[in-house]
Amino acid sequence: MKTSTISTVTGSLMLLASPLTYAAPTTFVHLFEWNWQDIANECETFLGPKGYAAVQVSPPNEHIVGSQWWTRYQPVSYQIQSRGGDRAAFANMVNRCQAVGVDIYVDAVINHMAAGSGVGVAGNSFTTKQFPIYSPQDFHETCAINSEDYGNNPWRVQHCELVGLADLNTASNYVQDTLARFLNDLVSLGVKGMRLDASKHMPSGDIASILAKVNGSPLIFQEVIDQGSEAVSASEYFNNGLVTEFKYSTELGRTFKAGKLAWLSQFGEAWGMMPSYNAVVFVDNHDNQRGHGGAGNVVTFADGKLYELANVFMLAYPYGYPKVMSSYNFHHDTDAGGPTQSVHQNGLINCTADGWQCEHRKDMIAGAVDFRNNTSAAWQVNHWWDNGNNQIAFARGAEGFVAINRESSPMQASVQTGLAAGQYCDVLSGRLSSDKQQCSGEVITVSNEGLTALNVSGMNAIAIHKNSRLATTVVEPNWQRTAVLIKAQTQSGQDMFIRGGIDHQFAATIGRDCHTNPADCSLPIRHNNLLNPTTAPWKQGDTLLDWQGAQTSQSSQAQGSPLDWTTNLWPTSWGSKKTVSEHGYGETSLNTFGQHYWLFDVQMDCSNTVNGWFELKAFVKNGQGWEGDITQANAPYTSNNHFAECGKLNVFEFDAHQSQHIALSL
Repeated sequence: MKTSTISTVTGSLMLLASPLTYAAPTTFVHLFEWNWQDIANECETFLGPKGYAAVQVSPPNEHIVGSQWWTRYQPVSYQIQSRGGDRAAFANMVNRCQAVGVDIYVDAVINHMAAGSGVGVAGNSFTTKQFPIYSPQDFHETCAINSEDYGNNPWRVQHCELVGLADLNTASNYVQDTLARFLNDLVSLGVKGMRLDASKHMPSGDIASILAKVNGSPLIFQEVIDQGSEAVSASEYFNNGLVTEFKYSTELGRTFKAGKLAWLSQFGEAWGMMPSYNAVVFVDNHDNQRGHGGAGNVVTFADGKLYELANVFMLAYPYGYPKVMSSYNFHHDTDAGGPTQSVHQNGLINCTADGWQCEHRKDMIAGAVDFRNNTSAAWQVNHWWDNGNNQIAFARGAEGFVAINRESSPMQASVQTGLAAGQYCDVLSGRLSSDKQQCSGEVITVSNEGLTALNVSGMNAIAIHKNSRLATTVVEPNWQRTAVLIKAQTQSGQDMFIRGGIDHQFAATIGRDCHTNPADCSLPIRHNNLLNPTTAPWKQGDTLLDWQGAQTSQSSQAQGSPLDWTTNLWPTSWGSKKTVSEHGYGETSLNTFGQHYWLFDVQMDCSNTVNGWFELKAFVKNGQGWEGDITQANAPYTSNNHFAECGKLNVFEFDAHQSQHIALSL
């Protein structure tokens, strides 16, 4: 086959092979040690309907007799018969999976043959370096790979024996032709991809020569364990196809187990990993969940909810081609093979804590696959938010939004999603009905400004995407009467204005870019009092509490949103009493505090606030001008402005730090 290259096109991995271009699948799953009948059933009943694009299956060819999982990785011949089933069952599985849109990737063991002597599951016998298809001259000279070789001797890593296994001379034309015939046999059965086991133990050029003799353009990904200090580098194999990025698994595990999720905003290449378009990634695989294959601080099914959250991140974050692991409980016996009972029996699924784990079936993980499938057009992260610790949220362009809470306390924040207004079905907890009228899980509301008020429980996550939007919902603004009183002694001819909303610098920390989109930091308002002849003209066209001063539709004489002078008691010496309800200024029931309190009384859309809070600062026209910086006690975050609560009466004093927030009686 022609050598394939991988490139990123509009956010999706693309396999470029002349003359046609194929879009690579979004997510595949490793059904480790499943038999062919179970995999066929799983494709039809779950994988196809849930949008999994491919399955990595265990080696399908003849291997040594034994119950341990690793016996599958000691080939005796290339006859398609294994613990998973015979050739007919394998072909039936490939066809049934393909019929529901699920490809089959084979774990191909081509570096070596079995160690010692014995018999294979198809009845073929072998002795040391003597197999039905190979003779001693087809193998490298006997030598063992020592632990120190991995750091300083690439020749020994690629020409000596891995744990005593008979090492094939992959530079030999006969060996290459024999391996190519095996791979071509798989292609003829409909196999769409191959994982090349132990690729690091074969020179990259040898692999290229073998692949050049393979028909078609199957997806190739090579197992190369490179944690950054190996004598054999993963980059040597990029020209042959994709490569496993083991650093992804170990660094993700370290972060989720002992670090801070806030670190992950630039996860991938910036952490010393290979380019995204070269990488196959996973939270764990069949080797490192057992402490093999580079090991490290890996998250596995034994970590419960933490494992699900790690998979949500992998599937939501745009890096690499992700593989979901589906394994079994080996009860600390790292050699143990899979459970003896089938996964599918009489219409029931044998997924239990003690047996088959079926991680790929968990709602969070399957839902995250759905999220990735629906966000592939936006291969970037924006609107990143974190609390500096273990609560994170981010958007995928205008395609989707995810929030992950690895803390025990609730995650509560008002953040930008990048999505259109509407109600969305959280695909991690439920699914949208076919008519898009109902959601079986949590419903997340996105405001007209693209914001959502997160309330994610401890050790939980939510994910929404453009195609999980309910069809019949209309998001109404969250209008609530909101009032502000600011005490300030003024003189005749002076007037007070306020500006406010959300501080631009703070907004950036919650995923809002107010420089690009000022609406992210402003609050829609409707003035309740239009009776004051002085301020009424300034209130016309004043529809936002923002930091911009006069709006384009507002009088140029305005300095922001105007306030009205009030008192708690109109002295008789001042002549006929003036009231806000009749004259737009003067006495008002909202002012029980004294004279010279300026009133801002509006209906405010609270959906754009930060958990109900917003900021403001006052300005006295023809007087003191802007008040100084404020350090308000019990503020929700650091700011030099007053903090007010939407839906309440908020009482301040000009240039003072004190505040009151009183529930309004409407």
